[in-house]
Amino acid sequence: MKRIVILISGRGSNMEAIVQRCAAEGWPARVVAVIANKPDAKGLQFAAAQGIATAVVDHRAHGVRADFDAALAACIDGFAPDLVVLAGFMRILGEPFVQRYAGRLMNIHPSLLPAFPGLHTHRSAIDAGCKLAGATVHFVTTQLDHGPIVMQSVVPVKPDDDDAALSARVLATEHVIYPLSVRWFVEDKLSIDEGGRVRHRDGASQLLIG
Repeated sequence: MKRIVILISGRGSNMEAIVQRCAAEGWPARVVAVIANKPDAKGLQFAAAQGIATAVVDHRAHGVRADFDAALAACIDGFAPDLVVLAGFMRILGEPFVQRYAGRLMNIHPSLLPAFPGLHTHRSAIDAGCKLAGATVHFVTTQLDHGPIVMQSVVPVKPDDDDAALSARVLATEHVIYPLSVRWFVEDKLSIDEGGRVRHRDGASQLLIG
């Protein structure tokens, strides 16, 4: 039974999707903790209501990133996770932290990486005239919003889209591809080839067209 720890900063809708799918589909895993960097993160209430352990490591209590990263790692390690999942966790993590969880640290980013890393991805896609947008699940590396891609979703960018409309369309696909990617990990369905590309051992599609 694999152990999953999820990190959030706010509502944690992707966290909710993962928790719900894990229970409904009977994964060989369980979410053992949800940790936030903000005491008022709303997702903590949802997790507690599901009987999941919660914790807060407030980044504002630490003067430098390295101290916050160390405190966060100590909290995470207390739950002995097989996988650490970033679900709307809005802090940049330092190289020692990322290396500590190499190969078992997963993130979702609301763009078709490597396009539009960082913030304001939906506005960037609209301003660039993109006809397609989407989301990317990837393993975290020391390069921000990069790393081996597990799965992507694609949605159309409509002529009258604003940030909110495109964000909502992409988020709906995130709630599908992130739980599925986590399930593949806990079921040992993923491998990374010599070129750094993630493959599904049974050849399942790693693309969702929304």
